[in-house]
Amino acid sequence: MREHLALGFRVKSGFAVGVVMSGPKSAPLALARRVVSLSDAGVEATRQPYHDGFGTAQEDLDEIARLTAIIKRCARQSVKELLADAIFEGRSCRKAGVVVGSVIDPAKVGNPHIRAHANEGRLFRTVLADALDDRGITCTVIVEKTLGAEARKAIDRPPGQIAKEIAGLGRSLGGPWRAEEKSAATAAWMVL
Repeated sequence: MREHLALGFRVKSGFAVGVVMSGPKSAPLALARRVVSLSDAGVEATRQPYHDGFGTAQEDLDEIARLTAIIKRCARQSVKELLADAIFEGRSCRKAGVVVGSVIDPAKVGNPHIRAHANEGRLFRTVLADALDDRGITCTVIVEKTLGAEARKAIDRPPGQIAKEIAGLGRSLGGPWRAEEKSAATAAWMVL
């Protein structure tokens, strides 16, 4: 029987922090953490494609389309490279939890600068979800401020116990285990 894995991500502007977990859900293991690029390091504007300099929204629709095409290509390539990692060899991964800051509709945001951030949030979560979906991995999007409550329901443990176990999972990987990694690990655990 193939071992099943789950992925969790915390999406940021231009990248996502990913955690790979194995089950069972009653005793999860964190196997790896990776940074998944959702932008092109050689094209700085792909980190914030809806911005035209500091605090200014990008108004050139052709430029936004050009940058978005690069971002989509980067996301597909990064997910392809992630799934080619030896950690996935002989294992099946069909689900991912994707933690985001917000799912607000950018059209409902009046301030152009804040709307640019909302557009970028939607873009980066969408290109990651689409790239995963292209590989047969179903995504569940979770807004960060609801992560604790949703984790309590999905994992069926008290929030303090979940936090303690998530913190312990990070020790097995060494190195930094920041809020982004913890959010990604929680999301992966939720979809195991």
